[in-house]
Amino acid sequence: MSNSVSTKRGDSLTLDSHIDIPWPDQPGSFTGEGEGKRQATLLGMQKGQLNAGCFVAFTPQGRLDSQAFEAAWQRCCKMLSVIIDMASPAHKAVLCVTPEGVNMAYNNSQVALIPVVENAYPIGEDIKRLELLAQKGIGYITLTHNGHNQIADSAVFRPALGEKAYLHHGLSDFGREVIQHMNNLGIMVDVSHGSKHSMEQAVQCSEVPVVASHSCIRALSDHPRNMDDSQLDLLRETGGVIQITALDVFLRRTASSHNPVNLSDLVAHIAYAVNRVGIEHVGISSDFEGGGGIQGWQNTAETQNVTAALENYGFDPSEIRALWGENFLRVWRQAQFYSQEKKAKNHF
Repeated sequence: MSNSVSTKRGDSLTLDSHIDIPWPDQPGSFTGEGEGKRQATLLGMQKGQLNAGCFVAFTPQGRLDSQAFEAAWQRCCKMLSVIIDMASPAHKAVLCVTPEGVNMAYNNSQVALIPVVENAYPIGEDIKRLELLAQKGIGYITLTHNGHNQIADSAVFRPALGEKAYLHHGLSDFGREVIQHMNNLGIMVDVSHGSKHSMEQAVQCSEVPVVASHSCIRALSDHPRNMDDSQLDLLRETGGVIQITALDVFLRRTASSHNPVNLSDLVAHIAYAVNRVGIEHVGISSDFEGGGGIQGWQNTAETQNVTAALENYGFDPSEIRALWGENFLRVWRQAQFYSQEKKAKNHF
């Protein structure tokens, strides 16, 4: 790996708020010289000038019983260990558990790796597991995935699990406790994947702004995973941020091999959100390794194509900085500040 690649960075920080990891992962596949079939590699991030990424410990939804909870917890912990081990100072990749750490890594021409969790299912009914996750430095927890859990209803229910459209009609009582404890611990609440009722109730329950780490605009693509205008307005009113994601069916339902989803579709969703709620409430994610990837941004090495598309649309440098990470880091900073204030006052 040449020094010209390993030290390269853009004029401003770029942060992708949702990157899955292949599972089971192969040791060294992230920092290895060859990119292979993996969409997100260290070499690709350096080539594409993607300075920071939230790497996801994802657990698919299963049964709501103690045995399944324990299996999910073990998987989550193993995945977090892999993500933490992806950090390699020799390769200029560092683990970052605060917004300040991300900025420091950027200033030092290092790639910032942020551990996060997708699906609160693995905590089971043991709220103290949140404290263990906080000790690992996770930035956010996505409350649900596809399928309802013990925390909240999902936007996409799973008939194969015996589910109906609703389980809790939003958050469960335990889910409200989970959000309050996440606030206390400085863990961001991620409302992507949640049903509309879950999202609205989570925003109302949380003492700090929330993030939708990988969602798109329902007015442009009528998918249950996307957010409608009232949800966007609620994010604006409460200081949250939606991270528009590069997943084809979320961006456009009419894609074909002759007319693939591309960067124009991604920018259209970003522009819609900006026009609706303001530049300070919008960001960007790829959902690489989790179904993401569109023409022009199929892997981390192509990240500068996104910046170029934003410039061509007419976004100015300050707006691009906001979209590419400043907004996300602001919400994270608010979550951690709230936690620090609570701890200082010995309220928990």
